[in-house]
Amino acid sequence: MHPFLQKLSERPLLGDGAMGTMLFSMGASDEQCLEYLSISRPGWITEIHQAFAAAGADVIKTHTFGANRVRLADVGLQDRVRDLNFRSVKLVRDVREVVGRGIFIAGDVGPLGKRLAPYGPVTVEEAKAAFQEQIAVLWEAGADLILFETFSEIAELEIAVAAAKAVCDLPIVASMTYNQDGRTGSGMTPGEAVQRLKAAGADVAGINCSVGPAPSLEVLREMHRADATAAFSIMPNAGFPARIDGRFSYPAGPAYFARHVAPFLDNGARLIGGCCGTTPMHIREMRTALDAYLNKKGVATVPAVVADELPAMHIALDMALDDDTDDPYRDETDLLHKIRAGKFVISVEVDPPRGFNAQKQIEGARHAKSMGADAINVADSPMARVRMSALSLCVQIQQQVGIESIVHFTTRDRSLMGLQADLIGAQALGVRNILALTGDPPSLGESRTSTPVYDVDSIGLVRIINRFNEGFDQGDNKMGQPGNFTIAVACDPTRDDLAEEADRFHQKVSGGAHFTMTQPIYDPEVWLRFLRVYEERHGEFPVPVLIGILPLQSHRHASFLHNEVPGITLTEDALERMRKAGADGRQEGVAMAQELLLQLVDAPHVQGVYLMPSFGRYEVACQVLEALTPAQRGMIPA
Repeated sequence: MHPFLQKLSERPLLGDGAMGTMLFSMGASDEQCLEYLSISRPGWITEIHQAFAAAGADVIKTHTFGANRVRLADVGLQDRVRDLNFRSVKLVRDVREVVGRGIFIAGDVGPLGKRLAPYGPVTVEEAKAAFQEQIAVLWEAGADLILFETFSEIAELEIAVAAAKAVCDLPIVASMTYNQDGRTGSGMTPGEAVQRLKAAGADVAGINCSVGPAPSLEVLREMHRADATAAFSIMPNAGFPARIDGRFSYPAGPAYFARHVAPFLDNGARLIGGCCGTTPMHIREMRTALDAYLNKKGVATVPAVVADELPAMHIALDMALDDDTDDPYRDETDLLHKIRAGKFVISVEVDPPRGFNAQKQIEGARHAKSMGADAINVADSPMARVRMSALSLCVQIQQQVGIESIVHFTTRDRSLMGLQADLIGAQALGVRNILALTGDPPSLGESRTSTPVYDVDSIGLVRIINRFNEGFDQGDNKMGQPGNFTIAVACDPTRDDLAEEADRFHQKVSGGAHFTMTQPIYDPEVWLRFLRVYEERHGEFPVPVLIGILPLQSHRHASFLHNEVPGITLTEDALERMRKAGADGRQEGVAMAQELLLQLVDAPHVQGVYLMPSFGRYEVACQVLEALTPAQRGMIPA
C-alpha cells in the first residue's frame, strides 16, 4: 500500500487551507496568473506553506491548481507547464525539510477552465494530454499524491483520473464542488458521483469549495450513505463570500470550522481541510479538534503545535498568540537567562578525550556541577590535536549530567556548508550555547597534513549564527522557524596590540554576540586595561564577560604556558610567585586563582568565570570556587 493510503487507513489526516485567499492578503491581484508567483514570488508561496505546516497540516497542496496548458495559454505561459509545476513541488519539499516532520505533498490539479466538446473548444484528447502533461511533472518532482479539486463536471474529472492512472502510480483524491442543494452543476447526486469516481480509479472521493462546512457536511453524509466503507475528503469554503472593498471576505471563523471536525470524521471523512477563505488559524483550530477526537479514540496524535511557531507573516491575520509571545527572551538558554538576571555564572572547561571513552570528562562535569557550575565548556580539538568531537561530548554531558554545555565551534575544519549543517544539528540535539572561534591551525598540532578550511573566521561565524537566530541560512533561505542560539565570542586582553584586539572584538560583538569569554589572565589590571582601550575606541563595553582563569600547577607549567601556548600570557609577578612556590606549586596556583577570582567578582562588566583545568584535574580547578560563598556559586538563594 502507498504510504499516503497506509497513513490514511491508520488515522484521519489534516490538509491545508486557501492559497489564493492568502496570496490576495499579501497583495496579489485577481487579474494576474497566481500560479506564476511560484517563479516571480516564491517567498510568498513558501511563507504560506510554512504557516499551514506550522498550524499542523499533514497534507500540503502544491500551488499548481491552474498550472495546465489550457489555462496557461490564456496568459501566454503554455510553454511553462513543466517549470511552474516542478518549482511548485520543490517549494513544498523545501518546507517539509525545514519543518522536519512527515508531510504529504499533494500535487494540486484543477479543471482546465474551458468546457469539453461539443459544448466547448477542448476535445477529450486535448484534455487528457493536458492533464497527463501536468501530472507527469508533479509525479517526477516528488508529489506524494494527486489531488483533483473544484471540478464541477464529472466527465472532465473522469478524464483527469484516467490521465493520472496512465502516467503515474500515485494515490488519487478526486473532489468535486456541489451547489447549495447538494447537487453538482449538472444535477448529479453525491452518491452517483462517488460510484463513478470509484469506478474510474479514484482512491478517495470528496467535496471542496462552493459552500461552507454545514452544507458540505450534508453532502458528505449522502456520500457516506452511498458507500459506508469508502474514505472521503472534505475541504469546504469559509462560508459564502461577501465582496468588501474589492475583496472577498468569508464569514466562517476558525472555531466554527473546528466544531465540524468531529461530524466530518463520524461520516467517513479521512482527509479534512479548508478551501477558499480558510487561513492557518482555521487549520490550527481544526488540528486541535482533530487531536482531541483522536485522543478520545486512543489514536496517537502529531506533536502539539504552539502559536509562536507560526511564521511572522507580513499579512493581516487574526492570530491570537499566547500572551508571552511578545517576550523576546522566552526561548533563551538557561545560561543566558542567568547572565541577564545578574547572576555571577560559572563555567568549567572540559577537553574531549583522544579516544572513544568520555567517562573521565563526564565525571569531571558532574563534579563541576556539584561545585556550583552553571555550564560546561567543551573545547574543539584544542591545540589542533585530534579528539572526540566537541558536539558529541556536549550531548553526552547534557544527557548524563544534566547541565548545559557551551560548545567551542571552530571554522577551521568546516566548509560554509558544513558549518551550517553542524549548527542545525546542534540545535536539534539541544546544544544551543555556541562559542564562535576560528580555531588553532592544523600546523600547530600533530596532524600537519590536515588541510584547514577557514571559509569564514569567527567574525563571519557569529553572523551566520545570528542569521540562524533570525530564521535564515547564509543563502537567505528561510529555516521554518528561528534558531535559539546563545552566541559567545572570545577576546584576548593579554595581547600586545590591544587596539587591534579591541577592533576585532568589536566586529564580533556587532554581529550579534551575547557575551564574551576571555583567554586566561593572572592580574585584574590586564582586564581593566583592555576595557579602557575598548571604550576609548568604541564606547560603552557591549556585553557581559566571563573571565578566563587557569590555575597553575608548577613553575615549569607556568613557563610552558607563557612561552609556548598561543593566547596565554602571564605577568612577571605570577611567574615569580610560581618559581618561589617550588614543590607547593599546585597550592600556590589555586591560591593565586582564588585571589584573582575575588578581585574580579565586582570588576566592571565581569559577570562570571571561565575555569580551565590543566591535565584534566577538574577537582583542582573547582577548588578555586571554594573562595566564593555558596550564594555566589548559586548553591543557595543570594
